[in-house]
Amino acid sequence: MLHIPILRKGRPYVSLTVNRTPHHRTREPFVEISQANSGLVRRDLLDAEATWRILQGFRCEELVKMSQRAAEYFKDDDLPLGDATQSPEDYVKSISATTGLPHVMVRKNMMKIYGVMAEIESVLSGLTRGMDLSVLDEGYGVAGGHNVSFFPRGYNLGAVLPNNSPGVHSLWIPAIVMKSPLVLKPGSAEPWSPYRVIQAFIKAGCPPEVFGYYPTDHGGAGTILQSCGRSMLFGDVGAVKSWKNDPRIELHGPGYSKVILGEDCVDDYERYLDVIIHSIAENSGRSCINASGVWAPRRGREIAEALAARLAQIQPKPADDPEAKIAPFADPRVAERISRMIDGGLNEPGAVDVTAQYRPGGRVAQFEGCTYLLPTILHCDSVEHGLANKEFLFPFASVVEHPQASMVDAIGPTLVVTAITSNEHLKQQLLASPHVGRLNLGPIPTMKIGWDQPHEGNLFEHLYARRAFQQQSAELVHH
Repeated sequence: MLHIPILRKGRPYVSLTVNRTPHHRTREPFVEISQANSGLVRRDLLDAEATWRILQGFRCEELVKMSQRAAEYFKDDDLPLGDATQSPEDYVKSISATTGLPHVMVRKNMMKIYGVMAEIESVLSGLTRGMDLSVLDEGYGVAGGHNVSFFPRGYNLGAVLPNNSPGVHSLWIPAIVMKSPLVLKPGSAEPWSPYRVIQAFIKAGCPPEVFGYYPTDHGGAGTILQSCGRSMLFGDVGAVKSWKNDPRIELHGPGYSKVILGEDCVDDYERYLDVIIHSIAENSGRSCINASGVWAPRRGREIAEALAARLAQIQPKPADDPEAKIAPFADPRVAERISRMIDGGLNEPGAVDVTAQYRPGGRVAQFEGCTYLLPTILHCDSVEHGLANKEFLFPFASVVEHPQASMVDAIGPTLVVTAITSNEHLKQQLLASPHVGRLNLGPIPTMKIGWDQPHEGNLFEHLYARRAFQQQSAELVHH
């Protein structure tokens, strides 16, 4: 059986305590993962400043080139995996085995990670608003015609990572190029991507000492969040809620992303069905930037019916089928629990499962020994309904009717909004809203991202703070 070790300052460490993650279909153990306890994590982080100083010995320009080389290694090379090696195809099959994602989706996520590493200059330009990274090398410089200086908010970046999709790892990768050591807690079902990214960076010349990889339990995850200078936490509402008042931690919970149709476009909704369906169903609905809501001032039931008819065509396929568009759940109990939650909400008047007419066998489906949730579209009469603003890890969306005039106030916190409208007042309302994290004006799928546009938080601002800075000229000092 494959064994994935802990990485303590980049060096493998095999623990007596292990966790075995099963294959999603057979439920037989697939990989054994060494587990770190809280004490080990805490002990390794005691000399965080010394580890941080290692990266200060490199210029950002050098680290950019390392990232670009690492991108090619990540995509193309056989890389260490414990005592074994892992080819790119092994990587694809392993993620599919433990998460259920079809191979075609894993490859798309793999290319997303590759893209961030390869296009790191564009990513950093977006994060820093075009600042010359030599400012971080020298400690000060000029940006936008003004003297600037930045200092690190902490000596490392901790990240408690999820299981749902590999693409989220693109969010922490730029930290290395910004000279911040990494302390990663991988998800038990997706330990593969962070380990492979680390090995690619090490092969590209990055010092191993700046990487920590700690598979651990809830207590160990808490230690990472408490001990690191800055952190990122991915999780559900319950997981992120308890840390919401800690400014050191950037929270990545449910996105509640939405497509909004304005009064001027709602009658032409059929023109935009492809955009809406892509927003809902891409990556099997597992991303926080998947749309879980479609809001319209009217014609909601018609829109829901049209979406349901199209999405009902998505059916389970073998993991290696290039046309696979939906993923099974690694744990069948999760799928059944989600379906019961939806059915429980439908007992409340004002919402209907429009897709029910297309699946006489029910929402939970079995295929080749795997458990799926089939795409589900609800129609809700009111934003007050309990299912009007929910998010689940499969292609799911509620079509909600609400007057345009008060729509922006009613949508609540929303990671991505795609607004299909030419109405200037509605656009200005969205631009002024503090609840919208990323705004797409026009028929742009919520899933479409740009390397220069971070869609959730700004990692540079999370890692660095700006100080007031002025310097007397050398001539004046001399005189």
